[in-house]
Order: sequence, then C-alpha cells, then structure tokens
Amino acid sequence: MPTYEYACDACDHHFDAFQSMTEKPLRKCPECGKPKLRRLFGTGSAVLFKGSGFYETDYRSESYKAGAKKEAEAAKAASNDSAVSATTTTDTGNGKAAKNTQTTQGKSSKSEG
Repeated sequence: MPTYEYACDACDHHFDAFQSMTEKPLRKCPECGKPKLRRLFGTGSAVLFKGSGFYETDYRSESYKAGAKKEAEAAKAASNDSAVSATTTTDTGNGKAAKNTQTTQGKSSKSEG
C-alpha cells in the first residue's frame, strides 16, 4: 500500500497515511477536526527507470561487471578441472568389449555392452 502525505490548511498539521490506491483521500484533520485536509505530492521511490531495463541491477558499474566476469571465469575453470573423466575398455570374455566411463568425483559410472 502506498504512503500518502497530508497537510491541514487550518492548523498546518503534516502527517503520512497508509492507504490503498482505491481509497478516497482523507478530508478531516485528525489534529483539529476541520475538513481542510489535502493530499500532497510525495517524493516517490528511489528506483531508476531509464534505458532498456526496469531493474536496479541493469545499471551496474563497469568495475562490478569486470569483477563478476572474472569470478565466473574462475568458477568455470575450477569446475572443468574437477570433472575430468577417464574411459577404459575391458574384454568381457565373450567377444564383447565393455566401455566404462567414470568421473573423478564419482558422480557417474556407466557400462555399455
């Protein structure tokens, strides 16, 4: 729900009120009780709406982007090093060869006949 700012023209009382967008504006001042209340224009939020996007992360600085790119490359290199797989072929004795693939992490192991 938005926060609306109000001011009373009779007693100069200022306050904020949480109201639904569909609610009618308040008319009676809670301080003096006179119907001299008016809704003021608020300052709005601090979200940037410019360019091609609507998200705050669309406007990251160049140094942040460079650091994120370097971090992603390091993570990719680390995952490539840790997932080296080895393939061996063994004779099963019946004229067929079995192919075994096994990763160094032990996540997958399959045999084909």
